[in-house]
Amino acid sequence: MQPQLPIDVDQETGVWTTDALPMLYVPRHFFTNNHVAVEEALGREAYAAILYKAGYKSAYHWCDKEAEKHGIAGMAVFEHYLKRLSQRGWGLFDIVESDPQSAMARVHLSHSSFVLAQPGKHGKLCYMFAGWFAGALDWVNDTAPDSTKKGPRSHSVETQCAAEGCEHCVFEVSPLASK
Repeated sequence: MQPQLPIDVDQETGVWTTDALPMLYVPRHFFTNNHVAVEEALGREAYAAILYKAGYKSAYHWCDKEAEKHGIAGMAVFEHYLKRLSQRGWGLFDIVESDPQSAMARVHLSHSSFVLAQPGKHGKLCYMFAGWFAGALDWVNDTAPDSTKKGPRSHSVETQCAAEGCEHCVFEVSPLASK
């Protein structure tokens, strides 16, 4: 994997863009410290629900913009999404299995930024990513050219985390109705 990303900086505004989307560039510890502070203030369950909705919406939007920009469609967009997340330092993401028509996928995450930034902390630390995968898979289904190939709405959950002593984090995407 080539870690280089196309980063453009507008000389007049200072806005950074990658693939025509405005970006923010912050140190991992800064983001994680803010994440943990909000989790502590709101409680993990409430914060996770907020992040899920926001992450879902953001992933869906990102997939739509990237598909248009790069002229790609279907699972190629989902794969591109995980490649870009990996290139941006969140960790290394891999689709282990996928069946969009069934709204199912399994994503492995190695070297999660949340695990690396919180050594010694145990539990499922990477729940923030869950909504991202459901949003991306729903985008794949919503944009399928053949309506008979569209799957049901999906839901995603972190089923294991490297912070629990596992080799990597695992996210399971499944049909929303089976949640």
